[in-house]
Amino acid sequence: MKTVILAPLDPVHDNAVKLIKRRLTDYGYNAIAMRPGTTVEEVIQLAQETRPAAVLVSRTLGYKVAEILSRLVDLAEAAGVRDYARFGVGGMALTKEAGAELGFDATFVGDLDISKVIDFIEGKHTDLADGSGSSAAKRVKRDITAGFTYEFKDKTIEKLLDQITDQILRWTEGKNSTGIERAKLRREMIVEDPNGAAYAALREKYLALSDPEIVAAYTTGQMPSGVRVLSQAERDNLPSLFHSAIDPSYTLRHGAQKTTFFAQYGTGCPVMDIVHIRLCEAWGIDGVLHFDPSWNAQKEGLLEGYLTHEHDGTILTLDNLKFVKHYMEPSTIWNVRGHRGLNTPETQVLAHTAGADILKINIPYGSTGGGTDPARLTVDGVYALKLAGEYGLPFDIPGNDELSGVPPFKTFAGLLIMMALGLKLNSKPIPKPLMCLSPYMTIYGRMDDNMIDMNLAKLTVWQDIVDTPVWPGEPIGFMTHTPERVQSSMTTALHAALACSAGVTAATIASSDEAYSKGPISSQARVDTLRAVRDVLRFVGNGGFQPTPAVDSIKDELHTKITEVLQQVARRGDFVSSIYEGDLGNEEDGLFPGRTGKDTVING
Repeated sequence: MKTVILAPLDPVHDNAVKLIKRRLTDYGYNAIAMRPGTTVEEVIQLAQETRPAAVLVSRTLGYKVAEILSRLVDLAEAAGVRDYARFGVGGMALTKEAGAELGFDATFVGDLDISKVIDFIEGKHTDLADGSGSSAAKRVKRDITAGFTYEFKDKTIEKLLDQITDQILRWTEGKNSTGIERAKLRREMIVEDPNGAAYAALREKYLALSDPEIVAAYTTGQMPSGVRVLSQAERDNLPSLFHSAIDPSYTLRHGAQKTTFFAQYGTGCPVMDIVHIRLCEAWGIDGVLHFDPSWNAQKEGLLEGYLTHEHDGTILTLDNLKFVKHYMEPSTIWNVRGHRGLNTPETQVLAHTAGADILKINIPYGSTGGGTDPARLTVDGVYALKLAGEYGLPFDIPGNDELSGVPPFKTFAGLLIMMALGLKLNSKPIPKPLMCLSPYMTIYGRMDDNMIDMNLAKLTVWQDIVDTPVWPGEPIGFMTHTPERVQSSMTTALHAALACSAGVTAATIASSDEAYSKGPISSQARVDTLRAVRDVLRFVGNGGFQPTPAVDSIKDELHTKITEVLQQVARRGDFVSSIYEGDLGNEEDGLFPGRTGKDTVING
């Protein structure tokens, strides 16, 4: 049995020592806790008598910290104690830099992680001297589709979806678009030498299918408004912005919680995106989503190069994607959005080439809330789903059309159609019901009493229909945000806790100033939310929320109305017309058929 000395070099505070003693005793160590007010000399004397494997000292008060701790290290050296004992330090008065400068073998900062302490005692650490974590700790990339059968429990809905998706596939057969042709050309361009004749010929064909503004960027260097090239110096300077290593054991979750948490990025600048991603990774985020600008989706053709711009959303180019990917932790799940717009197929090509883990495709939303013509996006979307199946990548289906005031049952019917379509094309879909105070809920008073019942009903109705992962986004709590950052962090954290307690597979969270930043999202605002989510998840733990009896009645109502919407789409027998006619969201709901790319579908 190894001996460990626990010494509070502080006149009063010894709570940490008591806690560590209890935990180490549970693990079979002989943990000796000294009393508050212990002197440096007493610690060394006890160490000489007991020959411990480690000496762990804590300090809460800030005065004379350097003097006291440096004296301990000097005496330990002089007495030969460091020949057999490791010295670790922690407490409110310490930083990782201070501990390293004072000569300790390890510095423990932040919340107690007993696994790190044990690794240190057993000599398994390599980098605790700078407080950066244990080498034994390792994050593993999660597969959020693992374990789901996608078996439909509601056979009526399954039959309706089979009918609807068969019609979609028949309708798209033989149809083409410039977006699909550019995706095919891009696949060829990626494997060619950019300086070779073959690449030049392919690019010429590509530009013949692109808008004039995109052509100008390639041929004359005239970029769209607000866009500029990111310089080599700016890219080279990026590593200097990272101030510490990422602790692989740090997580937002607590105890047995299993929800995978994502953060979205798209500041407009890849350098800023990377800094934000690493900040989120340091706080325990599991995955990130690439958010592209709206104008990018409304142009025929995509740009090339390392590009930054003045607007929201980061320009989607292969160089930008690879740049961002290069600095991600290997365990971080990466989702690249391409569910809307005139470049949906090509986005899948670039995302796969850059190493994305998940794609994003939703025809009903992209052809209404996203602004793309329904016929064009149906043709492009089916081709994009075929690419997802070919690449072996899952795709998520955002339900954000509910932000416009669309009833959730219409949104969910669209998500189910996309699910069934993806399954037929050999890809794994992930529906994303919106979890927030949406306009529909506000207008019709469905959350006047509380925000728990409706959200739980929206999450649990999926369990009655199909065995699928459920990933509320994008992000959760979005419509509850106000310009007050504390309030926004709090409501996001409460939604995260509700999602986690409901057992959802994943959830997307945003910074506290995402909706009201009036400029670039700040790193402080990201930490606001990440800290709040972590603390609330710790507060709830394996507890949960108590729904009222209304949950079951709301869930049953949603289920019935989802079925009715699917019946209407099936009766119409024309998916594109169903979108035009408002079966999945009409003008009264706040959805209008998109006009971008109208009359561009190529027949034959």
